[in-house]
Amino acid sequence: MSTTLDARLEALRQKYGKMLKPELAEKMERHIAQLRADGSLDRVLKAGAKAPAFSLRDQDGNLVSSADLLAQGPLVVSFYRGTWCPYCNEEIAALAAENAALKDAGASLVAITPQSRENASGYRGEHPVPFPILVDPDAKTAEAFGLAYTMPNYLSELYKNVFSNDLAVVNEAGTWRLPIPARFVIAQDSTIVDVQADADYRYRPEPSATVATVRGLTAAAR
Repeated sequence: MSTTLDARLEALRQKYGKMLKPELAEKMERHIAQLRADGSLDRVLKAGAKAPAFSLRDQDGNLVSSADLLAQGPLVVSFYRGTWCPYCNEEIAALAAENAALKDAGASLVAITPQSRENASGYRGEHPVPFPILVDPDAKTAEAFGLAYTMPNYLSELYKNVFSNDLAVVNEAGTWRLPIPARFVIAQDSTIVDVQADADYRYRPEPSATVATVRGLTAAAR
């Protein structure tokens, strides 16, 4: 991809910033501020902590185990809200473009979402994603990593009635639980070596920085 992820996200921020009515934008900004103020980011697992083990079904129904992936090398885990989120889709596309570099550095990559397997599979059928998209019912794995929250009523009503996006239908468990978008680099002994998380879903870390972190990790292990 010729442009950085942040440049593409900035284009989306500009686009939707112009489209959203002020009273709608206020509700979305209020929730971001709430996540920052209520200590949500403080609950996110930090570098040096042990990553929780997980076994989740991918978009094709296959069981994917973090233990199996870590037996092969470092693991990169990207938590995202769902393919209904354009910012998430830009990040997934950017990660797909760097997947070969991550593999060359010895790492595996998975993306984790609370959306249903049907939705994950449908997206992957339309877009070439070379890594597993794992379904996390009711954001339980996201909760173990300190990322899960429930969308407040004032925002869920906005998504459902204005954006025609009923997450209780989209998500596997039929809830409005979501993860704070985050990316973890996990060493083979399950130690988290890097965490990038932001309460503002419109910002995501550059995949190239994740590749550099993995390369440094594997170089240090030699």
